[in-house]
Amino acid sequence: MAQLLVAVAVVVVAVIVGLVLRSRQAVPAPTQPSHAVPAQLDRADFDAPTPWVVVVFSSATCASCADVARKADVLRSAEVSVVHAEFPTARDLHRKYDIQAVPIVAIADEHGVVRAGFAGPVTATDLWAAVAEARQPGTSPEPDLGR
Repeated sequence: MAQLLVAVAVVVVAVIVGLVLRSRQAVPAPTQPSHAVPAQLDRADFDAPTPWVVVVFSSATCASCADVARKADVLRSAEVSVVHAEFPTARDLHRKYDIQAVPIVAIADEHGVVRAGFAGPVTATDLWAAVAEARQPGTSPEPDLGR
């Protein structure tokens, strides 16, 4: 009988120790894709001879990307270049700027500082207003668009 009690006590202690150790073990969160707009662009990476550049990171298989690209194309002017960085053609740019989801739009100044941007689909009004506000602060009724 004493041997049985000792065996039960050992099993109970082993189970308790196992539960305590298991509860202390941190379980890493699942990896989530980043939907972040880059904060800085290297202007040398983009054929953009104008003071401002709108970079549309997209994918050839993304329907909403094509819509965003069309909206961005309207912004092309003597002051604004529009560059399409489409995956997989621009795979190196996607990797360099850690683009994990598309569409992503970055609006950058002559130094490559991203002044505004959007992750995901964007309306033409919001995109155009964000570019106007980045170029001339105070011109948009919603100055925080794209920030």
